Amino acid sequence: MSDPAPRPTQLFGGCWSCRLLSGGALLLSGGYVFSEARKVMRRGGPTSMGTVAQITFAASIAAWGLVLLADPVGKSQRKT
Repeated sequence: MSDPAPRPTQLFGGCWSCRLLSGGALLLSGGYVFSEARKVMRRGGPTSMGTVAQITFAASIAAWGLVLLADPVGKSQRKT
């Protein structure tokens, strides 16, 4: 018989309050970065590659926050 595979350690240890706090903070951070990029565009400034990069970065931060909140990897494993 072989030993069972070791369980991978989670970054936040599966703590709901830790995931809620960090995921919410990342979502709010993404919203702030996006609003700052939109502020430049609303003033009539040209849409530069920097603005596009800032919006892309804001979307990736918000997506990371959603992943932390949803925890798709932790839910797919059976807890025994």
